Amino acid sequence: MKTLAAILVETGRPLELVELGLPALRPGQVLVELAFSGVCHTQILEARGHRGPDRFLPHCLGHEGSGTVLETGPGVTKTKPGDQVVLSWLKGSGATVVGTRYDWAGRAVNAGPVTTFQRHAVVSDSRLTVLPDGFPLATAALVGCAVPTGVGVVFNTAAARPGQSIAVFGAGGVGLCAIAAARAVGCDPIIAVDILPAKLDIARTMGATHGIDASSGDVVAAIKALCPAGLDIAIESSGRPPVMAQSLAAVRAQGGLAAVVGNAHAGETLTIDPQWLNQGKRLLGTWGGDSDPDRDYARYCRLLSAGKIDIAPLLSAPYPLERINEALDDLESGRAARPLIAMGPA
Repeated sequence: MKTLAAILVETGRPLELVELGLPALRPGQVLVELAFSGVCHTQILEARGHRGPDRFLPHCLGHEGSGTVLETGPGVTKTKPGDQVVLSWLKGSGATVVGTRYDWAGRAVNAGPVTTFQRHAVVSDSRLTVLPDGFPLATAALVGCAVPTGVGVVFNTAAARPGQSIAVFGAGGVGLCAIAAARAVGCDPIIAVDILPAKLDIARTMGATHGIDASSGDVVAAIKALCPAGLDIAIESSGRPPVMAQSLAAVRAQGGLAAVVGNAHAGETLTIDPQWLNQGKRLLGTWGGDSDPDRDYARYCRLLSAGKIDIAPLLSAPYPLERINEALDDLESGRAARPLIAMGPA
């Protein structure tokens, strides 16, 4: 069996659409027919070479998606053929197979435990979560990364409470999910910070009470005009070290918390004033919003289904797989907040 896939052959070059031969399933592996894949800034970093030397080329890409299980390998008990599933880079229960190799006209193409820029994927059992009945597959794709990271950093990492002030630096897919989660919690004010007015407009539809254009003026001063003592919580999702420092500068002394979600380019470093730490400000990292697929994904789906978390503004018209490079370009430029790839024929 063969499948169409968008693979990275050389960093700094467009992805190539190729036909891959599927390998036989090993113990712990599952064959999934993809319906949708999200596109994350991590794939921008990989494709553009911003994560440093890539020793796995050529390889498949993508780490959030949705689809239907077609076949399971020996020892798989978590899923069965016919199940509709979320594919996620976050590891849940079940077997983990380090990776697999596809055949590209006699050339090996590498893949990790989960990849999603293809119509069919061989995935480790631990990277799959069965969806609730009837849950829409387009929305489900973002439950693989954007939702657990953005919602999780508010719910789990920051443990936000009603009435707390919060700012989200970077209104991309993860940041917008964080804003939606902050509204669900009852945070106030909810401040979106970005350099693109269109993203600030989306942020307001998803729950932001204020928007700050970071392309002009002093962002920290603008935040402190709204919250003179400083923020209770700052979420950084831009991936830029100077913005990470801004987020810590903007939180209050004696308990203010800045959580860094964004991925910086390889080799970049973060410089902060150590007095901020002496003042009792807290700087935290997070691993995918500290979400656990087995514990959290069903809950996130329930909240989405009930409308308590609304990510509909993120779900613009999907791109066909044949336009994957356009989707990457649109994400990088900010023309799209979280591109969705539809895996059916164009």
